[in-house]
This record gives sequence, C-alpha cells and structure tokens, in this order.
Amino acid sequence: MSDDKKADVDSETILMTLDQIGQTIDIMTNVVGRLRGYITEQVDNKVTDELDLSEGQQPLIHKESQTLH
Repeated sequence: MSDDKKADVDSETILMTLDQIGQTIDIMTNVVGRLRGYITEQVDNKVTDELDLSEGQQPLIHKESQTLH
C-alpha cells in the first residue's frame, strides 16, 4: 500500500474515531446533567425535610420516582 493511500485510510479512521468520541462526550454530558439534577433535587428535599422537622412539622412524604430517565 502506498504512503498516500495509507495516509488517507488513517485520516478517515481518525476522523471517524473523533466523531464517535464526540458523540460519546455528548451522551456522557447529558448523563452527568441528569445525575446532577437528581442529586440536587434529593439534597433540596432533605433540607426541606430537616427545616420542617426543626420547626416541629411532620415531614412530607416525597413520592418521587427513584428512577433516572
């Protein structure tokens, strides 16, 4: 195989790989954002419950799904 042909194949492979890496990063960014939102929601609920308890109120039962979508 000539050096020019080998360089073309290598360039195509590199570009395809970079595209796949970019797609993976996009997906992982989405997952991290969802997890961050879920954790923030859980922390906010815990703080609210603790404030309610400190004021002598009964804690609210949170009927939120534990499943991440």
